[in-house]
Amino acid sequence: MRTKKQKIILSLKLFLVFLVLIFITLYFFRDVLLQKAITRIQTKFETDFNCRFSVKKAAFSGLTEVELVDILLIPKNADTLLSVEKIKTNYSFFQLLTGNIRLNNMEMSNGYVQLIKNKNGRNFDAFLKKNPEEEKTTEKRNYAALANRLLTKVFNLIPAEMTLSNLSLKIDDMGRKVNLHLNKLTLEDHQLQSSIKVKTNSFSQNWQMKGYADPRLKKADLKFSTYDSTKIRMPYIEERFGLFSSFSAIHIVLNNLTMEEGKLYIDGVTEIEDLTVNHPKIASKDVVFEKTQIDYHFILGSNFIAIDSSSSAKLNKIKLRPFVKYSTEKDTIYTLKIGVPKMKAQDFVNSLPTGLFAHFEGMQVQGAFDYQLDFEFNKNNPEALVFESKLNKENLKILKYGEADLSKLNGEFVYNAIENGRKQRSVLVGAGNPYFTPLEEISPYLQKAVLTFEDPQFYNHSGFSTEAFKQSIAKNIKTKKFTRGASTISMQLVKNVFLTREKTLSRKLEEILLVYLLENNRLVPKARMLEVYLNVIEWGPNVYGIGESAQFYFEKTPRELTLNESLFLASIVPSPKKFMWLFDKEGNQKPYAVSKQKMYKNIMLSRGLIEAQDSISAAIPVKIKGISKTYLRLKTEKDSTTIDSIEIEEADF
Repeated sequence: MRTKKQKIILSLKLFLVFLVLIFITLYFFRDVLLQKAITRIQTKFETDFNCRFSVKKAAFSGLTEVELVDILLIPKNADTLLSVEKIKTNYSFFQLLTGNIRLNNMEMSNGYVQLIKNKNGRNFDAFLKKNPEEEKTTEKRNYAALANRLLTKVFNLIPAEMTLSNLSLKIDDMGRKVNLHLNKLTLEDHQLQSSIKVKTNSFSQNWQMKGYADPRLKKADLKFSTYDSTKIRMPYIEERFGLFSSFSAIHIVLNNLTMEEGKLYIDGVTEIEDLTVNHPKIASKDVVFEKTQIDYHFILGSNFIAIDSSSSAKLNKIKLRPFVKYSTEKDTIYTLKIGVPKMKAQDFVNSLPTGLFAHFEGMQVQGAFDYQLDFEFNKNNPEALVFESKLNKENLKILKYGEADLSKLNGEFVYNAIENGRKQRSVLVGAGNPYFTPLEEISPYLQKAVLTFEDPQFYNHSGFSTEAFKQSIAKNIKTKKFTRGASTISMQLVKNVFLTREKTLSRKLEEILLVYLLENNRLVPKARMLEVYLNVIEWGPNVYGIGESAQFYFEKTPRELTLNESLFLASIVPSPKKFMWLFDKEGNQKPYAVSKQKMYKNIMLSRGLIEAQDSISAAIPVKIKGISKTYLRLKTEKDSTTIDSIEIEEADF
């Protein structure tokens, strides 16, 4: 009888013979198997994507080296998506047996991928459609497993060594053309070098990419720049979105990509030098970020994606500690935390991007500060929104103002009314203007009505209303559009006196910082801020300040305004030039206008801002007089749809 040892040896021999037979079978039938594999691919493209996939020649050279000639992928009734003249690659035989294929080296030449969108549609539409089976499933996605699977496949398909030449990515989006032509790319001994020619409708450049790359260890250290040291311009987005952006160089480092205990960790660093952006929604001129660095640590779990708090971002000398998380464990929750460690205030001012904070250029400050922002939004419970902003300052003081000298609000100055970037007229804020009205001479009804409509917490907040901001965010997210703002009177005052009305990111950021300086350094008393606000804001066509407004609508002084007249004036502050649409042909206020003013009158009554006997007079209908009534009459006569079409001489105050 055979011993146990003999049985094991016999089993091993039989297994080796089996492997040899498989090896011999694969070797002699490898071309047949390759053709069958290509046929399966052709069938899949035909049935799933309605595309024709073809290879003119496919053959093995040796056991694992494959050569493909004239590869085409053409969607039905559309332009060619892929065309490659020659691909030569090899892989490990044992990896072929296990199904985990890694390409060891590759040569690819003379080809292109083109993405085309025209009046007939897009030639890549079929690949964007969701799988019907995936749409039916109610299972939550495991973000870590999904990302790890996709990234592993991508890295496995990147050869450890390769030579690519004369390959192009062509984009034609309704005539907006981009051609990224790879002259040559080599990856040898983990050193990557490439030469890329970029051509669009508006510019042409030669890029280079070089550095370290190891697809097997999933590590990289690459730098992009141009050959002639000019700044890299970003193609397509210029023509598509009107966003002009460029940078001197970008350095991308991937240090770690590992899966541990069901979580995927991705760590790396990205550095950008002299990033310049220009877009009408950002600022009126170039915005320059001299040096930006992001040290990122992504963590993906089964039900969350996060940028860990160990990540950091640097903008010149400003250092940020971000934490961002998207979680679907129970509810869909978005979390954002940003911390700015203690830093010198002057370093902060000096580090602000050029062009984004023009009014701060030249400002000198002393002291230090740190900052913390906490934000959390629950998609299934928007009202539970968390928004907490805290700034701790240490001996913070302004030594010298920049372009915006906030202290001028305390004295007489000239306010230049600007609309759509054009100066309308100058208004003197001070006793030299006969229409300027000190706060004590303005009807208390008007003051209280404006505060109720615009900023009920004006005397209690420090420039920002956290509660109003939270409600604004919640409503805007729920409606998926900007339907509600959270602007305080302090913010409106700064915007009117120091900034323009352009709707740009630059203006909004400057507004926030200027308001903080104004309020938290107690540069101007609250009463004076309200006084200036009421004397400079627009109340109608070419009507600025409450003195002109009271005369324009009622031929009165601000002191003489009644409660109902004050409610009317407060209600038109958001859109003063549209006041005519609050009235019918007979000159009576329309029901919805009366209803709105009545609602705010009741709010004032409930808050104790007015007494019951005050509200009796509010039942008297509002009757406008003088020049404003002329606008109303002409609007009725012409049946105009916009005040700008009324061709009358504007009121001259």
